[in-house]
Amino acid sequence: MTIETRDLVVHFPGKAEPTLDHIDITIPDGGFTVLVGASGSGKSTLLHCLAGLTAPNAGTVTVDGDPVTGPSSRLGMAFQRDVLFPWMTVAGNIDFALKARRVPAGQRRARIAELLDTVGLAPEVAGQAPSRLSGGMRQRAGIARVLAGEPSVLLMDEPFAALDALTRLRMQDLLIDLWTRLDRTIVFVTHDIDEAIRLADTISVLRGGRIAEQFVNPIARPRPADSLGDRAGYSALRKSLHHELGIDRSAA
Repeated sequence: MTIETRDLVVHFPGKAEPTLDHIDITIPDGGFTVLVGASGSGKSTLLHCLAGLTAPNAGTVTVDGDPVTGPSSRLGMAFQRDVLFPWMTVAGNIDFALKARRVPAGQRRARIAELLDTVGLAPEVAGQAPSRLSGGMRQRAGIARVLAGEPSVLLMDEPFAALDALTRLRMQDLLIDLWTRLDRTIVFVTHDIDEAIRLADTISVLRGGRIAEQFVNPIARPRPADSLGDRAGYSALRKSLHHELGIDRSAA
């Protein structure tokens, strides 16, 4: 599904400047777009507008030409912290999403098993409480619950930020695999430049509530983490992103 914003403005009460200031962006069907920017640049607010969770003061958000006026089953949202219900098992959490989609009871157990396999979780995880899982396993379970809603678009707000470095790389691998196999449109927010380069087709830099620059990723897939720095185009893209984000590399 193609997502477009036109003249999108969000101005929260009490703030002198708008959080989003006339944003125009097009995210192509099946594309993998990453939004990067400093804290307060508006990237999470933009993602929430795309999801229908934040209503703009002006401008439009459309999905395949249809206005986004609120949350939709077509738009799946994953947050930095998983939002699994702690009083339910992993299977119960996924079943909740399947019930919301009115999947017949006789089909839900098999679908839960399929979704767990899709995100790389063993069958025995189904009966565990979220509190018994590691951070990476919780995020996998959370993604499984999002996928249970059969969204055409995945909107992800720094979902791996709280994970350790190794788990984060594994979750990136999972997400790339899901995007390749399931043919979803993904919009992903991150502070991490290397994560953006590894994941994205297109990287949009937000600064002061505006799209400051957009980069088409020149690095061909696959992009293994252990060789990313050696790939042609990596150094130039990374340098450009540092410049757009105002990072002084000499002081690093």
